[in-house]
Amino acid sequence: MKKIFAQLQRIGKSLMLPIAVLPAAALLLRLGAPDVLDIPFIMAAGSAIFDNLALLFGIGVAVGIAFDSSGSAGLAGAVGYFVITNGTQAINADINMGVLAGIIGGLTAGVLYNRFHAIKLPDFLGFFGGRRFVPIITGAAGVILAGVFGFIWPPIQNVIQLAGQWIINAGAIGVFVYGFLNRLLIPVGLHHVINSFIWFVFGEFTNAAGEVVTGDLSRFFAGDPSAGFFMSGFFPIFMFGLPAAALAMYHAAKPENKSAVAGIFLSVALTSFLTGITEPIEFSFMFLAPLLYVIHALLTGLSGNVKYFV
Repeated sequence: MKKIFAQLQRIGKSLMLPIAVLPAAALLLRLGAPDVLDIPFIMAAGSAIFDNLALLFGIGVAVGIAFDSSGSAGLAGAVGYFVITNGTQAINADINMGVLAGIIGGLTAGVLYNRFHAIKLPDFLGFFGGRRFVPIITGAAGVILAGVFGFIWPPIQNVIQLAGQWIINAGAIGVFVYGFLNRLLIPVGLHHVINSFIWFVFGEFTNAAGEVVTGDLSRFFAGDPSAGFFMSGFFPIFMFGLPAAALAMYHAAKPENKSAVAGIFLSVALTSFLTGITEPIEFSFMFLAPLLYVIHALLTGLSGNVKYFV
């Protein structure tokens, strides 16, 4: 049990490297938005990081797992991510593993780096020995992983899509389940699948111009008084729940580490409160304390349920 806990801690620490860049990206994204400064290139700069989040995790996790934080491991992590992602999509173009592909690629690269970074090859292959061998073996491992996930992931993804269709027709229960699954699926990036149903498919509303709009998000901004139930439950979590979680983690840190973590937890708490971008906080504890993350997902669902009746 101690070994398992130690490995989870190691993985959790490796996630902190890519997480560290998210607050800055979130602030750029928000400041550049049309309703704030309306500067497209600043918004695009922040968006670029979130658009490539899975790749950043592939590189960051690999570097974090490598015993010497080598850049060679980071390169191998990128290779692993690309091979897994493109390989699975070649089998089935509809597959979207999201951040999970980056984490798996990074873990694979980090473990293989620690195992093969000093490998000796025959003289005629000497150029490919040592650290240069790691991206090669990671790519080979990625092919195997792509083959496995290419066949097992579509059924998993289909179950998630069916769940999304049920949620939009289940009233208060659906709001609770949506909030719960929305948070629970963030590690694999499949919360976007459910969001697409809720935000852009659920319900219809005819606006003042006679246009029919669909989806909870679109109907809300079109002035539909019955819309917004699926979104409103997130505000208490984003503005108060997760910043409070960041404060709790700061208080739980060892005294000698508090000064080091204070800055990052303050920035991620402000990011959650001001922009609604919560991944920096959530990724900081979802793998270190998975049970706590499940409780967080349940509380998010409960918040949505409460807002539904208020």
